[in-house]
This record gives sequence, structure tokens and C-alpha cells, in this order.
Amino acid sequence: MSDSGTASGTPGALSILIAGGSGFIGTELTQQLREHGHRVVVLVRHATHNPDERMWDPDAGWLNPETVERADVVVNLSGASISRLPWTLAYKRTILESRVNATTTLATAITKANNPPAVFVSGSAVGYYGDRPGEVLTEQSAIGEGFLPKVVDAWEKASRQADGVTRVVNPRTGVVLGNGGLVNTLKLIAKVGGAGPLGSGTQHWPWISLYDEAAAIRHLIVDSELTGPVNLAAPHPATAADVMKTIARVEHRPYWLPAPSWAIKGALADAGRELILADQNESSQLLAADGFGFRDTSLDETLEGALAAA
Repeated sequence: MSDSGTASGTPGALSILIAGGSGFIGTELTQQLREHGHRVVVLVRHATHNPDERMWDPDAGWLNPETVERADVVVNLSGASISRLPWTLAYKRTILESRVNATTTLATAITKANNPPAVFVSGSAVGYYGDRPGEVLTEQSAIGEGFLPKVVDAWEKASRQADGVTRVVNPRTGVVLGNGGLVNTLKLIAKVGGAGPLGSGTQHWPWISLYDEAAAIRHLIVDSELTGPVNLAAPHPATAADVMKTIARVEHRPYWLPAPSWAIKGALADAGRELILADQNESSQLLAADGFGFRDTSLDETLEGALAAA
């Protein structure tokens, strides 16, 4: 695809339609794509304010067919934040429906297009695997148990409606470290003296820098022929303790106050079990074998940069 785009008349330039383009990952991806000469059009739910915005209503399943017809690539990063707490029954429904509705709307438009885009990158997450201590998780690993595995499974299945019409790829993203998202929350915890072991602290948190997250998605669009799930995690695994100790050190705060597993489960229920305590040693060997080179492989350096920018 890298030599065939026609977005702006520039060889290799593509017209890329992004749902969720104003979010944490979407903003970085949009910036990188534009820096590489591609045209990015962002889907919005409000009246458009510039030529690179298009309206849609995923809850109603509405998207102008011409919007998809004019895209070489569609990227779906749309979905309610799983970091918003607590997970009430109503908010769990929002987490699920926001992903499935958006993905179904895009996949349906792609299947109906006379000139469908060549690639559909539809978001996914490491939550598919659930809590898997002692395992190295590859794309062939079985689905786990719990709320998030069910959400991610439904999310990926919705994207597969476009199989056979376009190349569908699902980046199963780990914990993204950058200026925003989880880093800001953990920085605040450290500042008030709460940095310490979360549960045992030995559970693997599959991390990736915000830059590499967006760069990996660019790779999957431009330089890859992979289909289906692709794990996105830095090549050197880290534990929750590794992350919290680094944050405490950089913020000059003590690493001492433990949060026992029973307290996390009691306070946050499923969110505590599946976001904080889950052990997920996610392997990115498929992505690496496909030719992607990570820029950020040091947890300490990545967190130091993210915390400085936060």
C-alpha cells in the first residue's frame, strides 16, 4: 500500500478516516500520519468546524456512505474510556455498546461501499486475555474470563463483518504510557503519597509508549499485510511494581503504601480485578517479525518522558 495512495497527489499519500481521532491515542496517530504526508479526516459527533471533519452518529448507526468511499484506510479508535470509575452496570453497558456500535457502523459502511477502503484497523485490547499468570500471551492464546474479555471479543467480532471486503486488523493494545491516560492518574497517586505495591505487584502490565502505539498502527496500515489480532506491547515486560517504583522515584515520592488485593477488589470490583490486578505478559513477537521496530524499549525512560510532559 505504501506506493499506491492518492490522497493528495503525493506518491504514497493516503486518505485516512479516523473514528476517535481526538482521543489520547487518536491525537498522536493523527499527528504522526500528517507528518508522514497522509491526509487525515476525523469523524465527529458534532457540527463540523474544518474541512477535515465529517459527522457521524454511531449510536444511531449513521455514516454518510461517501465518507467511507473517499477513504483509502479506516481506523477505529472509538469507545468509552475503561479508566473511568466506578464501573456501574450502566457504565459497563456504555463501555460495550460504544465499541460495538461504532465498529458495526464503520464495518457496515465498508461492506456497502462500491469502492471500499483497502484497510480497516479496528481497535482492540489486551483485556481479551483476562488474568493469565504464568503464561506468555500470543495472538493464538485463548480468550480469558471476565467482563473485558467479553467486551473485546464482541468488539473484534463486529469488525469482522468487513472481512473479505477489506483487510481487517485488530491491534490488541496494552497499557499506553504518554502524556495523558493512566500516567496522569498514577502521577497523582504518587504525589499524594499513595505509590506502593498494587496487590502483589508482580502482575505483568503490558506497556507501550504512546509514540510506539501510533507508530505501530501506522506500520499496520502502510507496511504490513497482517490481518486479525496483533499484540501491541513493548518487547521488555514490566510488572506493576516496576511501573509504580519508577513513578515514585521520578516524582520523588516514597514507594511504601501497599494496596492489598482484597482492598482493590472491594473498592473497584471488576475494574480492580481486570485493570489493576490482572497478570498479562503479552508478547509482540508477531509485530516484531513483521518488521516493526520499537523506538521506546526502556520502561524507565518512557515513564520519565511521559511524567515530564504531564
